[in-house]
Amino acid sequence: MDHEYVGVSPLGAADGKGAASNAIILCCECGVAIQPNPANMCVTCLRNHVDITENIPKQAVLHFCRNCERYLQPPNEWIQAALESRELLAICLKKLKGLKEVKLVDAGFIWTEQHSKRIKVKLTVHGEITGGTVLQQVFVVEFTVQNQMCNDCHRTEAKDFWRCLVQVRQRAENKKTFYYLEQLILKHKAHENTLGIKPEHGGLDFFYANDNHARRMVDFLLTMVPGKVTTSKRLISHDIHSNNYNYKYNWSVEIAPVSKDSAVCLSKKLRHQLGNLSPVVLVNRVSSSIHLIDPLTAQIAELTSQVYFRAPFEAICNPKQLVEYVVMDIDVIMEKDRKTYPGQGQVSFKHALCDIWVVRASELGINDNPIHTRSHLGHLLKVGDSVMGYNTGEANINDLEFDKLSTDEIPDVILVRKHYDRQTRLSQRVWKIKHLAAEATDERSKYDYHEFLDDLEENEDIRGQVNIYRDTNKTIPIEAQAAGGDVPQITLEEMLEDMTLECADDEMGEEGDADETEPQL
Repeated sequence: MDHEYVGVSPLGAADGKGAASNAIILCCECGVAIQPNPANMCVTCLRNHVDITENIPKQAVLHFCRNCERYLQPPNEWIQAALESRELLAICLKKLKGLKEVKLVDAGFIWTEQHSKRIKVKLTVHGEITGGTVLQQVFVVEFTVQNQMCNDCHRTEAKDFWRCLVQVRQRAENKKTFYYLEQLILKHKAHENTLGIKPEHGGLDFFYANDNHARRMVDFLLTMVPGKVTTSKRLISHDIHSNNYNYKYNWSVEIAPVSKDSAVCLSKKLRHQLGNLSPVVLVNRVSSSIHLIDPLTAQIAELTSQVYFRAPFEAICNPKQLVEYVVMDIDVIMEKDRKTYPGQGQVSFKHALCDIWVVRASELGINDNPIHTRSHLGHLLKVGDSVMGYNTGEANINDLEFDKLSTDEIPDVILVRKHYDRQTRLSQRVWKIKHLAAEATDERSKYDYHEFLDDLEENEDIRGQVNIYRDTNKTIPIEAQAAGGDVPQITLEEMLEDMTLECADDEMGEEGDADETEPQL
């Protein structure tokens, strides 16, 4: 330890002209000549007789939770702090009780090996001793890091302890909206405070220990997708002496049962509210609201969550019912040649209205009578292309509003999107996305999932809200590059590099899947 005294008061008297005389005295212990000070002792003798740090412990213990990487700040607060950070230094200083008796001048860390479980802090303090002398002393305190699980991690490890449950459900045949919501949760890290995530039929369950975290999750869901929420609570215990109640809370979030490319039938009142749309329209996109497009006029409309649940409707046709057609002839309707349509709403500038003649792909070469319809896909299609559409004449539709329509109001074919070869798309897909829960293995869910991946490639607005990662295990074959043509792809600039930690102990003979899965409790 290093000692030195400061604030020395000279004993020499000043003469009448103001000049001080520098007196020299002998140390009362060893006789060394020193300048006068209140203790009349040299630095060496002060070091032998006085220790201003005797009430400050030179060793202490820090409790560290390995799961959440937080330090315990007594009595029961856990704080996130990095090594050699200001927050960790504050925690260390609060563990030293005797610091109140001295004045702390400086404090800093001394480097130690990261895995040594030792943290050393160098302190410089000032302390006043007998006679008014101020002594400065430098010393080192060594902290031992001990592992201790915090209360939150205890509850997480228990797996059965939860106070709040958020149930997310979508009762629909097509799950593309739910897959989109899952990617939004991952991108914004809205699931960080969950105790566990459990897949259930039709959705996911999120478990929380704090109702504030559960409410934050519910608010996030209602901001990102159209939905409604119902709440309930169940009494677990009641203390009649302190009048304390222990409840378990439940939030049920129901997502609108429509998804992109679904066909819906609007009521007459709702059609007028949206600018006199056609009775049968397509869902162009689902975000915080439902975006509709009229395939006969290219008119678009936006339906908010409040308006939808005031008069809800379901899809009359889902992407699983799409039929492949081949374009025989097409005539794009220019803007100046468009007739005055009954619709009064906004028209999409991303789409081009066209008159189109198509034949069912299974009847190509057999049926010489092409079907005429009007479509909003004039900017994508050309003669010979394959296009997916709904055959309303053969579809089994059970909807009250649809039954009220006359034959003239129902188009024979509703074209939805251009069709690309599935094998070509899969071979050129060198990217992946992550998941909250294990990926479903049934054929129906796989079909919906691949449809969602196709939407990511075709729609730039949708994939802008999703974290897409480069799949280093895949390369594009030369044959696929030549056969790719106009197949939509995601550029490397839009992909993120996925961080993977590899070691020999992790190689258990299982190859990584194409899509990573988030850790699940």
